[in-house]
Amino acid sequence: MSQLPPATTILQVIPDLNSGGAERTTLDVAKAIIEAGGTALVVSQGGQLVPDLTACGAEHITLPVKCKNPLTIWKNSARLAELIRLRNVSIVHARSRAPAWSALWAARRTGTPFVTTYHGTYNQSNALKAWYNSVMARGDAVIANSHFIAGLVADRHPFSKDRITVIQRGSDLRGLDPANVSALRRQALKDQWGIPSGHPIIVNMARLTAWKGQKVLIEAMAHLMEAEIGKPLAILAGDPQGRDGYMAELKRLIADNGLQDRVRLVGHCADVPAAMALADLAVVASTEPEAFGRAAVEAQAASVPVIVSDLGAVPETVLAPPQASEEERTGWRVPPGDPAALATAIRQALQQDPDLRKEMTDRALAHVRQNFSVETMCSKTLDVYAGLLGRSSG
Repeated sequence: MSQLPPATTILQVIPDLNSGGAERTTLDVAKAIIEAGGTALVVSQGGQLVPDLTACGAEHITLPVKCKNPLTIWKNSARLAELIRLRNVSIVHARSRAPAWSALWAARRTGTPFVTTYHGTYNQSNALKAWYNSVMARGDAVIANSHFIAGLVADRHPFSKDRITVIQRGSDLRGLDPANVSALRRQALKDQWGIPSGHPIIVNMARLTAWKGQKVLIEAMAHLMEAEIGKPLAILAGDPQGRDGYMAELKRLIADNGLQDRVRLVGHCADVPAAMALADLAVVASTEPEAFGRAAVEAQAASVPVIVSDLGAVPETVLAPPQASEEERTGWRVPPGDPAALATAIRQALQQDPDLRKEMTDRALAHVRQNFSVETMCSKTLDVYAGLLGRSSG
């Protein structure tokens, strides 16, 4: 792992610390900062991951940075500027748009290097949205979490082209190894979810929001009601994050299709490796482009076959024809928003010859080990920090 110059303090700013790829990356990088000899500060509105953050030695400061009200954003910039001066912050790293505007103004006031990570595709339907999104390209260094996102940023914000660095998200590959998940952890999660024995388990790990495609998976399960594949059980593991209306829609769709015994909503899952260890198949059913697609990487790291929607950064994370040969396949890709195609892929995956399955999951594991480890992601991020600090002191 890279080392940071002495007395380096990195401030990361993110709306909240609930479940999600950007949030988990914030924790991973905070831990790496501490291991590299630095001080890690995180400003957010709070959330369920705060205890994990503080357990690794980082410090959390609560501010209303999730708020998009222009007055609050402006007030947050003053609060952040005060924090930067008080704690002698070396670099400010913003991970979302509303807090990024506050962080940008605070960094400019204090002469502090400013880093952004472009974590999403961000809707850009008009000129105002384009300007709002542009803050994520205004960093002294701009991190794109996939080559797909790097191309998007360069196309939308040409002024940032020479400052873009691709750092793909990394996962804890050792933690996801099923050999490192105890039988006790597996059984505890199985009991918590009320999973009966003898059913193939399909796991969908995604926060409950419409574009993550939970409805597509539910409809695919309806297509499979009469399929001779052992009555699979779909586990939708994700936090609704206050989307009670969407949760109600999912429950209604499950009931309308008579799937109460075939689809289960289990809420946030704190033990992803245990969930993967229980899974026979993972599904990522997104209907909009994934900026990266961490769930697909985690499934492959856990040697679980995976089906993903074919859009966004997916060709970087899951290899499949036509971009890769059949002999290079690490999973299946299906058209987004197509329940029938997803059902066909699920049937194919669950009926796959065991030897072919083992060959594919071995390839998938080698693929993620080579490209998507948390150590590689953190090391590259620290290199970005060190480069900016060297430039500012030179």
